[in-house]
Amino acid sequence: MSFILGKKFKMDQIWKNDKVIPITLIKAEPNVITQIKDKEKNGYLALQLGFDKGVKKINKPLRGHLKELGNFRHLKEFKTQSVENFKVGDILGVEQFNEGDLVKVSGLNKGRGFQGTVKRHGFGGGPKTHGQKNRHRAPGSIGSTAPQRVMPGRRMAGHMGTERVTIKNLEIVGIDKENNILMIKGAVPGMKGTLLEIRN
Repeated sequence: MSFILGKKFKMDQIWKNDKVIPITLIKAEPNVITQIKDKEKNGYLALQLGFDKGVKKINKPLRGHLKELGNFRHLKEFKTQSVENFKVGDILGVEQFNEGDLVKVSGLNKGRGFQGTVKRHGFGGGPKTHGQKNRHRAPGSIGSTAPQRVMPGRRMAGHMGTERVTIKNLEIVGIDKENNILMIKGAVPGMKGTLLEIRN
């Protein structure tokens, strides 16, 4: 299993076999293994990766195992089946992937603020005639008269976006090892600069 953290760089297109392929460029700087979790101590096997060295202030519980590695802006855990071949301080780069690999990409999608039911849930809106006025995008009735409250889970207006989204079976169509860039076919969650988790 291969995994890495990266940032969405931009969208582009390339020619391959006389076809235009839409791609997303992900800047995946080398990740550093900052912690190894095992079944004896933690109850599961996982690797914690540090990405994007910076000056972010680290809280006290993290200072212990990061004091020799430096500060990272992002820390993420990846569960794995084995941790025998890894040690703290190892560097993981884009070379662990190959062209043609299918990966799944996770990240936060774009925030869209407070939205109504038509945009947020795809409601059809009200009729355009027969006495309707300024009610074209209203949600309509929201339930029965009893109980006299809004039932949990009712689809209504509210905050939209900034949710974790995972897209599976995206193909790697190119790898630039010199510049640490993965070229993934299609679109991935988020805007430019969004932190992404790539695993296969």
